[in-house]
Parts: sequence; structure tokens; C-alpha cells
Amino acid sequence: MNPDMILIRFGEYTIKGKNRGMFEKRMLQHVKRAVHSYKNVQVQHTYGRIYLELNGEPYGEIAERLKDIFGISSFSPIMRTVSDLEEIRRTAVEVMRSLPKPPATFKVVVKRVDKKFPHDTQELNHLVGGHVLRAFPELKVNVREPEVELRIEIQPEGTYVFSDIVPAAGGYPYGTNGKAVLLLSGGIDSPVAGYLAMRQGLELEAVHFHSYPFTSEKAKEKVIDLVRRLSHYSGVAIKLHLVSFTEIQTALAQSGHDSLIITLMRRSMLRIAQQIAEKTDALGIVSGDSLGQVASQTLGSMNVIGRTTDLPLLRPLLTMDKNEIIRIARQIDTFDTSILPYEDCCTLFVPRSPSTNPKLALVEQCEEAITNLQEMIAEAVATTEVMRISPEKPVVAQTAGEDHWF
Repeated sequence: MNPDMILIRFGEYTIKGKNRGMFEKRMLQHVKRAVHSYKNVQVQHTYGRIYLELNGEPYGEIAERLKDIFGISSFSPIMRTVSDLEEIRRTAVEVMRSLPKPPATFKVVVKRVDKKFPHDTQELNHLVGGHVLRAFPELKVNVREPEVELRIEIQPEGTYVFSDIVPAAGGYPYGTNGKAVLLLSGGIDSPVAGYLAMRQGLELEAVHFHSYPFTSEKAKEKVIDLVRRLSHYSGVAIKLHLVSFTEIQTALAQSGHDSLIITLMRRSMLRIAQQIAEKTDALGIVSGDSLGQVASQTLGSMNVIGRTTDLPLLRPLLTMDKNEIIRIARQIDTFDTSILPYEDCCTLFVPRSPSTNPKLALVEQCEEAITNLQEMIAEAVATTEVMRISPEKPVVAQTAGEDHWF
């Protein structure tokens, strides 16, 4: 079957009441952006739904794009016909005949929105179901566990017939629940945290810390590729803030507090991230912390590290185990990039026995003893390189307020 249209259903944000109109408007923008290269597609918006008239455009290609749009709970390829019983019957048989393999059982599910249609729901179940059974003598009705549900929707503008419901990303439309910065290390966890935060409607700007020349250009390219993959799901360019952490990290490594170096590093990173967030009007910081996974992610460590910032620290992976995180990383196609063997600054100067329960007073005392720490943090923020990354357009970089392409 080459469907006439695609019916798009919205996700969980439909419960938002007074904000529903804003969510649906943003959803419509994302769908239009996803199909803009298909010139014949026409987009129609009704309450709680979006219809795409394909007009000959390829369903398969468009379906692949729709699957990854946050806010779409599911969609269906549909055949449209006039609200006439014989035409509905004919279309129902056509839909059943187009299935990849003949089912053994089915049932008819009717939704009669147009109450002017002369047959009620129960009548239509029998009138259409009986016609389908005559067309397929081997087919049987099973109302409890059918292989196929033949769905018929009688709307004021016409009738839609379909059987397939394709699950999509769900969640909230990108950018409808505020803005945050993502601490992006280049490992497995932080891209997954970014994806899950985006799925909840957060607009993100990524912050990556590098320690050149201790870290290589390959590590930078790896992070750019991860942001590019995340931008596939946002549908728009994502800003990447590349922060030089070399001077700060060297000073911390030379401070003589080996067991606390990870805690000290992450506290400085959070201070920088907060300043970047304030510059970009972001209201939170997203991290890939998973409780107990490493020394800096024990509850004691997270308590001391988190006290550095006044902004909400959002940890989507907090209660997930590593296998669950890896499963999502594979699903969103970031895993293979994340495991590339290019070191980031978080893997440098790692002590043999890092503290898992640091004391706040001692950590603060260590920071006070490091000369010019606050000045180095301010310098790192001031010299941050900003790049705009999307899956389809060239990368734009900003340094000291100037834009250039490469």
C-alpha cells in the first residue's frame, strides 16, 4: 500500500492543559522542518493531531524522520476515503490486502467522530468486518488478541482507514521545557543524558572541557560528532562551547591533593558551566552522573561537587545501570563514537585512590590555597570557543565574538 497520508499523534505533553496550544505549535514547527525538503507534502493541523498529505512523496523516508522527533508518540500510514459505506468497505479490503503477510485474525476498531454519519460504531464494526471476512475467507475475528486491528476513523472531512501504528520518540517537543547546558565529556554517559534531557523538552547547549596539548584534535572531533548526532534529534543546530581547561587542570594536579583532584576538577567545571549558562540564559546544568558508577558519583562526592552551583543539577541517568545506558547509546547511535580511544581531560591525572567521600571544608580549603583559581576560571570562560553544529549545515565557530565558517 502506498498511503495517502500519515496521521501523527502527540505525546505525553497533551496533558498540559493551558499550555497545550504552545506545545502543539512547537510540534507543528518541528514536523514542518523535518519534511521541508519534500515539496509535495502538505501539513494539516487539527486539535491533538497532525496529518501529512504525501501526494506521491516516499512514505518510508518520511517515516524514518518522524520516528526521531520528540513529542510524537506514534504515527500511522493511512488511506483516506469519502465517508460512504461502500467506499469505506473497499478501502478496508485494500488496507488488509496490503499487509506484509496475511494475518490469521483481526478485529475492526471504529472511531466515529462525525456523528452525522448514518451508521453507529457497532453497526460499522459488523458492516465492515463482515465485508472483510467475505473478501478473505481464511481470516477469523479475535476481539481479545487480534494479529491486526483494522482502524476506521469517521471524521467530518472524510474517513481514514489504517492498521499500522509506528512508535516514535515520545516525550515533549524540543525546547518547550526551558534551556540547560550539557556537560559533554565524550564518553558513553553524557550523550545519553543529553538525549534524555532533550526528550523532556529541554533545549541544550553543550559544554566540553579539553586540555590541549594533553588531549588531541581527534578528541575534539569526537565531541563534535556526538553533538552532531544529538542535533539530529533536536532538528536544529546545537551550540558547543569548547573550554580550555589546561591551565586549571595543571594547577589542580600540582596542588598536592591527589585524592581530591577529581572533586576539585568537577567543581571548577561546574563553576565554568554556570557562568556559560548565565550568559546563554540557561536555567540548569545536565550531567551524565550515574549513582555509584565512579568515585566522583558517590552520593558524598556528588554532594560536595554539586554545592558549587546555584543552578539545578539535572542527572537523567542517576538510577540507571551501565547496561541500560549502553542500550540507549546504541539505540541513539552514539555508542560507537563514544568508545573511540581518544582521551578527554576527565581521563587525565586520575589518582590511584580517589576520594569517594570528600569533606566539603577540606575541599574548600584546598581551593583557597590554589593561586588565582578564580582568575583562571574567568579566563577559561572568556576564551571559550563556540561552535554551532547541525547534521546538515556547515559548522560555525565563534571566538571572541566573531563568526567564521570552516
